[in-house]
Amino acid sequence: MSQSVVKNSEADAAPPSKPPAGGGLKGHPWLTLLTVAVGVMMVALDGTIVAIANPVIQEKLKAAPSEIQWVTSGYLLALAVFLITAGKIGDRFGHKSTFLVGAVGFAATSAAIGFAGNIQTVIAFRVLQGLFGALLQPAALGLLRGAFPAEKLNMAIGIWGGVIGASTAAGPIVGGLLVEHVNWESVFFINIPVGLAAVALGLWILKDVRAENAAKSFDLPGIGLLSVGMFALVFGIIKAPEWGWGDARTLLFLGGAVLLMVLFALWQGRAKEPLIPLSLFRSVPLSAGVLLMVLMAFAFFGAIFFVTFYLQNVHGMKPVDAGVHLLPMTGMMIVGSPLAGIAIGKLGPRIPIMVGMLLTTGAMVGMSTLDTGSGTGVMSLWFVLMGLGISPVIVGATEVIVGNAPLELSGVAGGLQQAAMQVGGSLGTAVLGALMAAKVGDVLPGNWARAGLPAIEDPQAAAGLKQAAQLGITPSAPPGTPQQAVDAMAGAVHQSFVSGMSLAFVVAAVVAFGAALLALLTRRGETDAGPAVHI
Repeated sequence: MSQSVVKNSEADAAPPSKPPAGGGLKGHPWLTLLTVAVGVMMVALDGTIVAIANPVIQEKLKAAPSEIQWVTSGYLLALAVFLITAGKIGDRFGHKSTFLVGAVGFAATSAAIGFAGNIQTVIAFRVLQGLFGALLQPAALGLLRGAFPAEKLNMAIGIWGGVIGASTAAGPIVGGLLVEHVNWESVFFINIPVGLAAVALGLWILKDVRAENAAKSFDLPGIGLLSVGMFALVFGIIKAPEWGWGDARTLLFLGGAVLLMVLFALWQGRAKEPLIPLSLFRSVPLSAGVLLMVLMAFAFFGAIFFVTFYLQNVHGMKPVDAGVHLLPMTGMMIVGSPLAGIAIGKLGPRIPIMVGMLLTTGAMVGMSTLDTGSGTGVMSLWFVLMGLGISPVIVGATEVIVGNAPLELSGVAGGLQQAAMQVGGSLGTAVLGALMAAKVGDVLPGNWARAGLPAIEDPQAAAGLKQAAQLGITPSAPPGTPQQAVDAMAGAVHQSFVSGMSLAFVVAAVVAFGAALLALLTRRGETDAGPAVHI
């Protein structure tokens, strides 16, 4: 590929590692990192903090179970559908402008949710919040790609990953404290000062870097096909556990998603300025990085989904206590991400990613051995190993995807990275959830009988017991039930839940091992910055 062509000044030939002479703090790489980290922190925090508030929201707004589900699903669906298009918007109009719009919109919709008086309004603004969150994340990666030279991009992404890990870790604890001592609205209001800080820093620090040869128009048919296809895919995955994987509705959505993705790929080969040029996937490392992100998210988010239920329902912890018990894992992600950036800078991504996925595989196997009486020490050991393992994978795969894309497609590459994580996480939660449900259904009757409990003849009551057991919840016993029988019910339910969770972790371990092998195809980004204009 040809050398970079500079439009403004010789100082712009490569992103500087220190502020250019006379340029003040505008465009400083490390301050750029600080700015985008503050913005993305809102999105990462929101991913876990709202889950703690959902039960209270359901109670206060008198929401049906199906409605409260969409407080989370609507947000994630909008985020997943819009990520790649949001990346293209950043490539076209500049990542600084896109980042600022995302930060303002995210803070504004958070305020609107806090003032909402009914569940329908909450869901509507959560969808909008997801759209603005989608603008933030690819723009942040695009700004980092433009601000840092290649040899320091790994470290920057490592610190960026540490901020995300810290925000994710803080979510359950902060959310629990706010819900318990303030109100559920404060969970959303907390985004307002963070958003204002991101906007203020963005206006002061960020320097837009755009590729001169970025697309000058939008591929509207491509955007339409991809958006509808992503919606069908993610919606089908979300609803599959409820409808059943063999249900006609599930097959219609998933089959429609495949058809739309095929049509999208065919159109991309014909479009004058495609949304995602197919030439991007001629890079084997980039393609491997995208698939690696899917598999990592499948194993990690799919399996970890059950851990919160294990801690709260099997061990009887409060949400804040459960968040504290997860700190060994999230703490290792905070520490491990910058260290992974340093290791990847010295060794390249291949070895750290492979070692990370092997550690993750070992952690998954270890967590499959947890039982109803496992102590904090044993859990913490596997959580630490998981955090250390996942850090180089997130940092390395992100660098492989963004670093192997040309500058004019850095936003699209960032969108691909985030979309791969969203799809992988949704798919992992749904597939592992289905396997777990089947396992719980198989072992629950036997555990129930061995506990000396009478068989439940009413089909509706039996179905309700099975659904509760899939979350580790013991159904309420009738008044006057002896404590011995109550304990026996809890034991049968918890043993069944742990059996299902163990199966989920074993399958996640197999997927993680496959991702470790895929790491052999990755390598450091080799594309140059391309012709650039600094604004």
